[in-house]
Amino acid sequence: MVRAESVDVPDGEGPETPDRLRRRASRLLSQLSARSDRLITEGLARADGRKWHYAVLASLEDHGPGSQATLSRRTGIHRSDMVGVLNELTERDLVARAPDPDDRRRNVITISARGRRHLRRLDKILDELHDELLAPLSPAEGARFVDMLTRLLDHHAGSPDPT
Repeated sequence: MVRAESVDVPDGEGPETPDRLRRRASRLLSQLSARSDRLITEGLARADGRKWHYAVLASLEDHGPGSQATLSRRTGIHRSDMVGVLNELTERDLVARAPDPDDRRRNVITISARGRRHLRRLDKILDELHDELLAPLSPAEGARFVDMLTRLLDHHAGSPDPT
């Protein structure tokens, strides 16, 4: 039933959208999130990048090497999905796996020089995509908007999922 509703109005907004829907923050955030996700996914794909790849590379660059479990916690990528992400990154020589000297049962993942170059390229692309996403806002408004989103997310991050 929900799927049929979203097919009826592809963009989710039209001249007949009731104001009470247009004023709901949850609905607006959901729609903006979907559009943002599409913009970022398509933009990164043009540069042979993926959101999860970016998250892992950024984590390794910012916080240093880590195990699969550590990277999963840092990025929010489920541990079972992390294996595939790391396999892809390893195949592309963007990260390296080495046995952990303290625990041979696990690997330590590090970013490679090629991974650092790829991350810098993806950073530039994401900067451009975010400028496109926030184009209707002034730079100051964009910064405030990101601050407000961060506050909202931080506030609700510890809340149990209502579903």
